Amino acid sequence: MSLLLSRRALIGSLAASMLAGCDRLADTADVREILFSAENFHKWSQRALGDRNALAPEFRADQLSPIFRANGTHDPATDEYRALWRGGFADWRLQVDGLVGRPLSLTLNQLRSMPHRTQITRHDCVEGWSAIGQWRGVPLATILHAARLSDRARYIVFHCADRMTATRPYYESIDLIDAFHPQTILAFALNDRLLSVPNGAPLRLRVERQLGYKQAKYLMRIQAVESLGNIHGGKGGYWEDVAVYEHYAGI
Repeated sequence: MSLLLSRRALIGSLAASMLAGCDRLADTADVREILFSAENFHKWSQRALGDRNALAPEFRADQLSPIFRANGTHDPATDEYRALWRGGFADWRLQVDGLVGRPLSLTLNQLRSMPHRTQITRHDCVEGWSAIGQWRGVPLATILHAARLSDRARYIVFHCADRMTATRPYYESIDLIDAFHPQTILAFALNDRLLSVPNGAPLRLRVERQLGYKQAKYLMRIQAVESLGNIHGGKGGYWEDVAVYEHYAGI
């Protein structure tokens, strides 16, 4: 975790030196709050100073972690999810809707038959642990193109099968820059095996340039939206709504 924090500190320091004259642009409290909130500044500095299409580091097969820990929920444990699990997810469907011209309902077999990408990357958990795993899945961009994403869409929201409380399902979201990044995939396999339940079966998000809590598991629905304001707590994700986690968790 110290390496992640050091990288963030370095980026912030470099960006601050570039913005030494910005106080003259921020004459009101509202403008200053928008420009210099920690999350907005972190997001701006990483994307301004780096290539927005830069790839996360990829590793060799001999560098795989011997155990890939499960992050977050280990089992949604709802009646609906367990019925899908017992049936080998044959009745599971991924719904793709919202601001799209062609809503989709995809089976697991359909997803597996699509052109896919394999990548060996490191998962960095906000709790301080890391693991290297090999992921195989369909690029999210492929799905969004097939669904004919609207020009009005600004965010992609991932609705999950796990419920954190009786009224709060797990969900996450990313903007279109991360949605169309080549390493952002809908993964159905880890280390050459179909996903286990603890690791998100039957489908999970991998957005490799962000921290682990952004890697939504147990995907049920993908929704394209113009604004996050009316979705659950309005901050773009479960942990963003209930804790102090940032919506943009770039590393």
